[in-house]
Amino acid sequence: MGDVIVIQFATLDGVVSDPDGRAGTGYGGWAFRFGPGPVTDDKFRLGARMEQGVQLYGRRTWEHFAQLWPGRDGDFAKLMNTVPKRVATRTGIDAGAWPNSAAVEGDLLAWVAGERARRDVVVIGSLSVVHALAAADLVDEYRVLTFPTVAGAGDRLFATGTPADFQFTGVESAGPAVLTMLRRDRE
Repeated sequence: MGDVIVIQFATLDGVVSDPDGRAGTGYGGWAFRFGPGPVTDDKFRLGARMEQGVQLYGRRTWEHFAQLWPGRDGDFAKLMNTVPKRVATRTGIDAGAWPNSAAVEGDLLAWVAGERARRDVVVIGSLSVVHALAAADLVDEYRVLTFPTVAGAGDRLFATGTPADFQFTGVESAGPAVLTMLRRDRE
């Protein structure tokens, strides 16, 4: 059985929206003020879970990544381009835009539950997908890379507070940020 693992960039005040500034918000671009490091290598310490699981994206995040990752070099870019990717979308995608991509067929929550029964599902960004999975009690772990900045506005990962039944399982320095891991206590 796998886990549903949510990975997110966040600010000290919990904002996860517009980390790269592409949405054009007044607070955007906060993650990349510290250089390109946030998108190099396995900053979320997923290791083999990246290779053996499936990545899940919302359509907008997938479209953005599909423009960036296919043109990048290096071991991590190679991994990002070869792992299976699924997209939660009602409008479909151009699967040829990023290798090993396909739209989720049918109900998203049922699909995630089925995939989780056999492998890890790594949810990258895609806040609306994350909130839907959290509301359905399908998230097993959060890995949050928190940057030393305050956005003051924007969408928050935990808009109503930290979810119950999660425990801190790890905190470590990751360049200018801190990686925090929270895992559900399902026992």
